[in-house]
Amino acid sequence: MTLFEGRDLVCQRGAREVFAGLDFALPPGGALLLTGPNGSGKSSLLRLMAGFLAPAGGALTWGGDAVTKDPEAHRARLHYVGHLDAVKPVLSAAENLRFWTSLRGATGGALAEALGRFDLAALSDTAGRLLSAGQKRRLALARLIAAPAELWLLDEPGVGLDEAALASLGREIARHREAGGRVVAATHGTLPIEQAESLSLASFPPGPAPEYAW
Repeated sequence: MTLFEGRDLVCQRGAREVFAGLDFALPPGGALLLTGPNGSGKSSLLRLMAGFLAPAGGALTWGGDAVTKDPEAHRARLHYVGHLDAVKPVLSAAENLRFWTSLRGATGGALAEALGRFDLAALSDTAGRLLSAGQKRRLALARLIAAPAELWLLDEPGVGLDEAALASLGREIARHREAGGRVVAATHGTLPIEQAESLSLASFPPGPAPEYAW
């Protein structure tokens, strides 16, 4: 079984150590919920997993191989949806989705299906600037469907979503996992993800602060 693993991970931002000694293992079909107070490192861990940040210590591996061995292959196997929805105001919903997924070879049919599954079909020609916060969030999540990737890294994906949209997200996550996909989601609230492992970043405090000579 191919595992996505982190072993003894250390994250440092500037001179501040965010967390240390963190371990995780994510199998096919697995889900991991990241919890903890603001500043505990949930977003930083997602960015480490995506390869946007390099760990200050420890190792990230896929199937036993360091993800740094082939960073392009690692980027190709994941989708990262962060805090910012990155909706271009002058482009329509469909054009935004096409822009995001063009490098992954998404087809017109896949774009239409993704918009429909997040209840955005009627808004496909609507300019980004006219979309509500919840609609923009659903549009950002639609890229998960339009251009499939094995690993979903989601930072507070439920923010701005109503009950119906949260239910849609839960269904898509369940479908993704049933097909062997993996999900890591950072959250302060409740997400509709069943049988997920929970990882509290508060359990991995940073080491001692560095000493400076003045």
